[in-house]
Amino acid sequence: MVSGTGDVPMKIRRVIFEKFNDPNLRFTNDEVFEMLRADGLESSLTIDDMEPHFKQLREEGLIRPIAQNFTTQWFKIFDTVKRYSCKSCGQEVYLGRLEPRVCPNPQCKAAL
Repeated sequence: MVSGTGDVPMKIRRVIFEKFNDPNLRFTNDEVFEMLRADGLESSLTIDDMEPHFKQLREEGLIRPIAQNFTTQWFKIFDTVKRYSCKSCGQEVYLGRLEPRVCPNPQCKAAL
């Protein structure tokens, strides 16, 4: 369950791994947002609050934008995403095959 905003990028990574783990699939920020809301995302958050998190994932090399229409953005992943278990923080983390093998948990950043 998503409790605050600090773990939102980690939760987005999980949704991408579970639902959109194919470089040929496209998905929107709206789809991911609705899945996170169904999973308990803080109810005060809006789709506009998600923009920095998707920007972070673009900058980290997990997703790439392919289209935009107002607040709806379409993305694809660069390559398949793999699940890792971080031995330092104990979290399940999801990284694209092209991303560095570093825990994306901002409180950890350990090598995987």
